[in-house]
Amino acid sequence: MNFKNFNFTAQLYEGLEAMRFTTPTPIQEQAIPIIMKGNDIIACAQTGTGKTAAFLLPVLNKMMLNKSTGVTTLVLLPTRELAIQIDRQIEGFSYFLPVTSIAVYGGNDAELWDKQKNALIMGADLIAATPGRLIQHIAMGYVNLSTIKYLILDEADRMLDMGFHDDIMHIIKDIPTDRQTLMFSATMPPKIRELAKNILKNPSEIDIAIAKPAEGIIQGAYLVYDYQKIPLINSLLKGKEDLKSIIIFSSTKLKVKEIYRSLKGQRYNVSAIHSDLEQSERDSVMLDFRNKKLSIIVATDIIARGIDVEGIDLIINFDVPRDAEDYVHRVGRTARAQSTGLALTFINEKEQYNFSLIEKLIEKEINKIPLPKGFQKGPKYNPKNFRV
Repeated sequence: MNFKNFNFTAQLYEGLEAMRFTTPTPIQEQAIPIIMKGNDIIACAQTGTGKTAAFLLPVLNKMMLNKSTGVTTLVLLPTRELAIQIDRQIEGFSYFLPVTSIAVYGGNDAELWDKQKNALIMGADLIAATPGRLIQHIAMGYVNLSTIKYLILDEADRMLDMGFHDDIMHIIKDIPTDRQTLMFSATMPPKIRELAKNILKNPSEIDIAIAKPAEGIIQGAYLVYDYQKIPLINSLLKGKEDLKSIIIFSSTKLKVKEIYRSLKGQRYNVSAIHSDLEQSERDSVMLDFRNKKLSIIVATDIIARGIDVEGIDLIINFDVPRDAEDYVHRVGRTARAQSTGLALTFINEKEQYNFSLIEKLIEKEINKIPLPKGFQKGPKYNPKNFRV
């Protein structure tokens, strides 16, 4: 099957060809025909499966066939990084279409606020927004959502985890009930089912590889004490100049800063992303990383979802993610688009039970790799002893 089977408009095909899209992924194969028919959807699809194109392409096509004025499409999503990523994809797909879009997300930049405000007043065709920031604009009285025909919730589980439920429902009150609603989520806990029941109408359900890392990811883990973690990073990276694109995830910004200082002291080409940075600083780091000017990013989970960088060679989980689903999103930054990649996790004594939950979720025992020569032996893997 190829994209020609979907009978898109000629201009949309031009955008696909320019972006070198040829063969649809499973989520695209299943979702696009349903969306084209006008049905609501609840889809379970992890990061890296092509879900963004699965909802953008049919919606853009419908917009071309049924032209109208005002804001036609609203995409709600959890983070500014994801808003920027989706806005970029909209620009790519709609390059040959008369479509305008704006990414609406938080930050202390007055110029950014004014840009968002002007686009909302003019009525951009598509809005990709974080709920909190959009509500700030709505409160100012110049946002008109009465022309919305397509409402899309992306990373719905993450939005609820971040406490956006009330904001989402507040926004939906301003949107016509006669609309098509598309919900995409990496996991499908009861709270997502409840939200879907409240806002979707007779939805079609799609389930694509629930919470399992891509086949191309080689996964491994090291059993370590906390004091061994930074030396282990230095040991693993030493002499690995062939690894051009590495992300190291940690649970707190304090640890991120500590790892960054250590690697910077070893003269690695490294930068860090955490909540203390302004949006412009995060954007600059991500741009350098995409352009291969940076080899290593050390980050909190702020970018675990919502970045789209090709060719990441290695993911290191400096600590075990608190939620098993977050592991999937962290390691999902590598092995994108059917490529291969390596994901390594450091497990201390207290993190063993949480790691066992990850293995249970992905239905796979991850190989425990012996520590390199010169390291004292780490703790034994006995997760039942550390259940909390």
